[in-house]
Order: sequence, then C-alpha cells, then structure tokens
Amino acid sequence: MRFPMNTTTTPDVIDGLPNICGSEECIAQAMSRPGPFYRPESRIEFGRMKSAFACALHMHQPLIPAGGEDLKTARTISNLQYMFEHADAQDAHNASVFHACYRRMGEFIPELVGQGANPRIMLEYSGCLWYGLRLMGLNDVFERLTTLTCDPAYRRCVEWLGMPWGHPVAPSTPAQDFALHVRAWQHHFAALFGLEALSRVRGFSPSEMALPNQPDLCYEFVRTLKECGYRWLLVQEHSVERVGGGGLQRPHLPHRLVAKNSRGESLSMIAIVKTQGSDTKLVGQMQPYYEARGLSRMDLGGRSVPPVSTQIADGENGGVMMNEFPSKYKEVMRESSGGATPPVNITEYLEYLDSLGVREQDLPAIQPILQQRIWDRFKDGSGPEALKHLIAELQKQDGRFHMEGGSWTNDRSWVRGYDHVLGPMEQASEMFWEKAIERHVPTSEYRYRNALFHLLASQTSCYRYWGTGRWTDYGKELCRRTMDILKYDF
Repeated sequence: MRFPMNTTTTPDVIDGLPNICGSEECIAQAMSRPGPFYRPESRIEFGRMKSAFACALHMHQPLIPAGGEDLKTARTISNLQYMFEHADAQDAHNASVFHACYRRMGEFIPELVGQGANPRIMLEYSGCLWYGLRLMGLNDVFERLTTLTCDPAYRRCVEWLGMPWGHPVAPSTPAQDFALHVRAWQHHFAALFGLEALSRVRGFSPSEMALPNQPDLCYEFVRTLKECGYRWLLVQEHSVERVGGGGLQRPHLPHRLVAKNSRGESLSMIAIVKTQGSDTKLVGQMQPYYEARGLSRMDLGGRSVPPVSTQIADGENGGVMMNEFPSKYKEVMRESSGGATPPVNITEYLEYLDSLGVREQDLPAIQPILQQRIWDRFKDGSGPEALKHLIAELQKQDGRFHMEGGSWTNDRSWVRGYDHVLGPMEQASEMFWEKAIERHVPTSEYRYRNALFHLLASQTSCYRYWGTGRWTDYGKELCRRTMDILKYDF
C-alpha cells in the first residue's frame, strides 16, 4: 500500500476499518522531509511584528458501542451519530450545530482570503471523529477540510496539529500504546489529505493537554514525538516548571521541554505554552489577540523576537464557541492581518525564529511539574527501581505530591478512581503486545488493524472523564472486544 505525495487515492476506510496502520515506511519518509514548510508562502511581514497570537481548535467525538440495544453486539458508531438518532441523549439538540462546527473553518478561511485578509487557525481533529463522520456519510466536512489543507490559496492559513488517534491521556496510557496512537493518526491524516500535507504537520497537541510528569514516562512520551517527526508540542502553563524549580517567567516565548529519565538519558523538544484561563471563552472571544497587543518584542538568545500569545479550545462545545466565535474570529482576522500584531501559526513562527538564528538551546529550559523535587534527591542514573522508591517516599511525606501528570485542569486526576476502566485497558494492551507485536503480525493485515482499532478506541479519555455509568460500560466493552479479537483471530 503506497500513499501518493500530492494527492489522496488511498482510502481512509479499508474493509470497514479506519486506515491506521500498514504504511509505516511511507509515513516516516514524509515526516523526514525538511522544511521550511510555511514561511516561504506566509505573506506575513515578520520584520515589523511587535507581537503575535495563535489559536487552535480541538475537535473530538468518541466512538461508542451503541449502534443497537444490546451492548455486546451493538455496532461501534460515533457519539455524534448517537446524538442524531436519540433526541433524549445528552446534548442531542446540538448535533447539527456540532456538524456545522466541524466544517465551518472551510467556509471562514476562503471568505476571509477573498476579502484580502491573511487569516490563521490551527486545527486538531481526532481519528475517532474522522472515522465517525465518514461512517455517517458527512462528506461535506472532508471536502471543506481538503480544500483548506491542500489548496495553495489557503494552506498557508491552516496548520494541522498532530494528536493521538483515539484521544487518550498520556499519563495513564501505556507508553507503547501511546506511540501506536500517534502513528495511527498520521496514517489516517495521510489517507485523507496526502503525504505532502502530512509532511507539514510538525506540532503536536496532547489530548486534554495532559503531560506526563513521571520521569520515565515523560521521556518515552517525548521520544515518541521526536521519532514520529514532530518538532514542537503544546503544554499547559501550570503543568510545567523551570528547570531548577519555580514557575515560568516569560510564557509567551517558546521554551525547551527537557525530559530526563531514571537512567540519566535526556531529550528535549520545543514547547509552546498555552497560558491559563477558560479556554472556550478566551478563544471564542479571541482574547489572545488582545493580550498580544499589550506585548512587545523580547530578547531571546541575543535576538529581538516577537512574543506569541497561544490558546487552544474545543471548536464545537459551549455557547461562546457556537455563537460568538464566528463573528469575532472574522472581525479579528480582518483587523489584525498586516498589522503589528498579526495572527500566526506556530510552525511558521518558529521558522521565522530560525531565520533570525535562534536555536533550540537558546530557549528557556522547563520540565514537567514537581520533577524538581525528584531531581533534588535522586542520584543521576540510579534506575527505575530507585525512582519508584523515591516517588513512594515523597508521596508518603506529602499527600499532595503525585506523578499523575498535569493537564488543562489542575484539579482532575486521570488515574485515581478509574481502576475499573484502567484494569481492562491494561489487560487488552498486554494481550495486544503479546499476540500482535511480539509475534510480528504484519500491520497491513485485517486482523491486526481490527485489533488495533478496538484497542485505540477503548482508550479515549471520555471513558475516564465521565468516570461511571454508561461511559464506563462502553470503555470496558471495547476492551472486551479487543481481547476477543486477539483470542480468537490470532
């Protein structure tokens, strides 16, 4: 199976399943393509900028075994389809609005470009959402998104962000499975929009803004992103700290996330900070623009650079995003285009810093929250067991100390209280690796794709976010199906 470089002829659905594996070499080749990708055609006068702003829209709908009355035999469908078919379902009255939100940037961008503006937006869609939309026959969404992604008239305006296919939270997802999610999303994106478009996807958006702070897990997280070709990732301001301890001092500049493990190995990656606040209200009312207008150039590595105010929000949830965002977005894009505080997408912004000679090592170093308390007492390279004992000791001394990661909210754990979901998920993960990975089953085979699809779908954050009841049952059922496939087909 080969993907074309500039067009899309490979189907995004194969034998009824999403195209999420089987072309690993083609994907790796696309992600090894050197840049710059955006700056040559950006039409932004970077030299006269005093500041900039960037906004991203996150879109997701989980897949649920709800296409029938019996949970054990029900078809796996999109939660959006369930909303359309069940008027009494939660948020069912918003189903048509959600559908419109998934396609509307494909209308806004051409309209603004036609008016002479130079708009920008970053988009992040889960693989679960794409597959569900295709099953529903909502092809208008893909038609509009393809125009934005592939048409030279508009592609400079839109930057896609990579994400894990099934929308899992990294701190409580097995590291080896998280890597499968990342590669599955790249497969799915390439099938929809082509390899050339995939090669331009250089930023990564973690689901729920969840960043692992357990050192070994964070190291594997960053290693996965770098091995998959990503250059930078979004982080939540309160989920990180300066190397050496303390909060961030200049959150509107790029930082360097340092991931160090218990064996003394270290990796780093550019981190763009999403500052704290109510996401949908801030993006819905385009607050990043007004915040950025109050900023001026700052010194970074001996160069004068424009700071950037960055926010991400659900693209469809909430009255502000549904009702206020369209008009406010258009107003701000018209006003800011060509000005001293223009909209940017992050990769083109980083490409501008490259042209100034700013290097990754010039960026302020940060690490996941609470890690400094470990490094103050940990002997470098002591290994996983020593780290485990130290973490237990620190937790015993301070009940507030944890290694559960940080996310968009600092009052939610993605681990505690979810044993009834995490247990089956871990069992399915272990069986997948024993039956499929260790036995080297070809990733192009139907049985591999079928098992992988169910495994990834079972790990969506929704099954933990809601915690109990119907959603927990959905998650456990998908785990059961994964294990049955592995038991009887392998």
